Amino acid sequence: MKITVSDGSFDAYVAHPEAKSAPAIVVIQEIFGVNADLRATCDELASKGFITISPDLFWRDAPGLQLNKLDEAEWAQAFALYQAFDFDRGVQDVLATIEAARSIEGGNGKVAVIGFCLGGLMTYLAAARGDVDAAVAYYGGGTDQHLGEAGTLTAPLMVHLAEEDEYIPADAQAKIKEALAGKSNVEVHSYAGCNHAFARHGGVHYDASAATLANQRTEAFLRQSLGS
Repeated sequence: MKITVSDGSFDAYVAHPEAKSAPAIVVIQEIFGVNADLRATCDELASKGFITISPDLFWRDAPGLQLNKLDEAEWAQAFALYQAFDFDRGVQDVLATIEAARSIEGGNGKVAVIGFCLGGLMTYLAAARGDVDAAVAYYGGGTDQHLGEAGTLTAPLMVHLAEEDEYIPADAQAKIKEALAGKSNVEVHSYAGCNHAFARHGGVHYDASAATLANQRTEAFLRQSLGS
């Protein structure tokens, strides 16, 4: 589908479940675009009964980006795009996708957002700045730099952190946990011995046990939050 914003429009990958009416989940990319791994995640969630929509956040600089080899050249390209990324505009793109998801054909009006890495931060910010029914952030790098917005989090939020995350050090994780502690709408889960991107299919640090547990927690959380 195509999402229109004030300065243009961008594409989003969509996967539909068999159900005629279902809640929608906006699935937010890592720094590698809407690649095979992210589409696989969308397809898995669709198989569990959710409409999934994954917007192309790098559309202004590299529309249609799909990095799958993740060799040295692709990592360099991904980091360059990340460093040039306008986070505030990215959040607006996510919020526009959420708005479009509320009226998507086959949707029941409920919308959650899930994000990984860059998408984890976008998920946190979208939940803090916009209207979403639930949010799940996987190892969102840079979240500790935006904890001043934690006070506006009202939707159910689940956060997954990897204890050995090379991009979210222990002190940053401690700040995140402290800022979110005591908020009845927020759950934070830590995964011992895991590195960043432990849930990425076939990734260098993929941990099947931790990924399965995190995904099970996510699914149960979404069903409870979305009434599905």
